[in-house]
Amino acid sequence: MTQSAMPPSEAPNTDTAAAEPEFATLRELEEAATRQRARFGESAQIVCDNLVRIYQTGEVEVQALQGLDLLVDRGELVAIVGASGSGKSTLLNILSGLDRPTAGAVRVAGHQLMGMKGRERLRYRRKTVGFVWQQTGRNLIPYLSAQENVMLPMSYTSVRRRQRSARAGELLELLGVGYCRERRPAQLSGGEQQRVAIATALANEPEVLFADEPTGELDSATSDEVFDALRGANRELGVTIVVVTHDAAVSERVGRTVEIRDGRISTETVRPAHGAHDGGSEVVAQSYAVLDRAGRVQLPHEYTEALGLRERVLLALEPDHIGIWPQHRSPDPLPASVEGDEE
Repeated sequence: MTQSAMPPSEAPNTDTAAAEPEFATLRELEEAATRQRARFGESAQIVCDNLVRIYQTGEVEVQALQGLDLLVDRGELVAIVGASGSGKSTLLNILSGLDRPTAGAVRVAGHQLMGMKGRERLRYRRKTVGFVWQQTGRNLIPYLSAQENVMLPMSYTSVRRRQRSARAGELLELLGVGYCRERRPAQLSGGEQQRVAIATALANEPEVLFADEPTGELDSATSDEVFDALRGANRELGVTIVVVTHDAAVSERVGRTVEIRDGRISTETVRPAHGAHDGGSEVVAQSYAVLDRAGRVQLPHEYTEALGLRERVLLALEPDHIGIWPQHRSPDPLPASVEGDEE
């Protein structure tokens, strides 16, 4: 028996269905939105998605992070800079598991930190990340030798003592302080203490190392030694390193510098290596304003001051850029997009 063909008017429009999916229920719409959201930072090792941190002190509310977005790829060496109170230390504390965000999502090396429980958070801090403080006294136990300090984090794992001793020695040698292995912290210089602290933070083979002002209490020459140690660990071990710093000499020697202002990423400076005329390589820095996923851009303070930009501004879309003017002054002649709006 031959079935009658469906009239063209009743045939399903597969092209339209593919182009414009329909959601029967609100739940399906929410699931689709969640799948879309999950694509942000899918391949990154560190993902901050609309991160918010609010501190409440009595009746005073402080918004340390205000919808911050950040991606860091595996193996990167990144510096985070910003004025005091900008939110950079708050961000580092959240990423290292020392603090909890108020809202948003944060993922480090596959671990979702937002809903992480106590024991899971402890394992995360022992195995997944390492941390170096600015104050050398917070990094090392004063009555243990350098070798014993590096071995101590491994004692909380299944690593045998002989293996712990061997790895401690390797890390101290890698960071240029192998000669200090039998000395206690009081017998070390500030730079030696920080390099031993880096070795201690790397003891359990973390995927990410966080450092909060690691050169803040050191002179410039010693700071160079400590930062060279960090770069060596990044290069030789492949560990991702995120450094919070006020030191311009440090921030200028990394592949990417991220500036935080008012709880959000405001600018990024990228330093890709290019081939030089002599056959070597030269680093050319390029600074970018950051356009977040809500379409917000923080204009540099010196730009807004120079042009008197306040409150409302005029925008005009040009073929290859966007023009911005103070509200009290229109461009001359008016861009086509502005003229069209006035007709």
